[in-house]
Amino acid sequence: MDTTIIVGYIAGTLTTISFVPQVIRTWKLKETKDFSLAMLLLFAAGMLLWTAYGIWINSFPIIAANIVTFGLVLFLLWMKIKYR
Repeated sequence: MDTTIIVGYIAGTLTTISFVPQVIRTWKLKETKDFSLAMLLLFAAGMLLWTAYGIWINSFPIIAANIVTFGLVLFLLWMKIKYR
């Protein structure tokens, strides 16, 4: 396996996992006041663009990490709207 792919998987895993504690905290506390709706929307749009870029350059690590992160951000967006 190519070194760049390994680095891509590690980077994608770490950046995606970094959202998990926040998702868990948000789920437990049912509180989203510290999140800006604009930030979550912009971040979600960025994840979609990164996914498109990954598809364009045929990079599975970029595609996979950004799809999973997008799902986590969608969850935070849903919580933000639900617990406004």
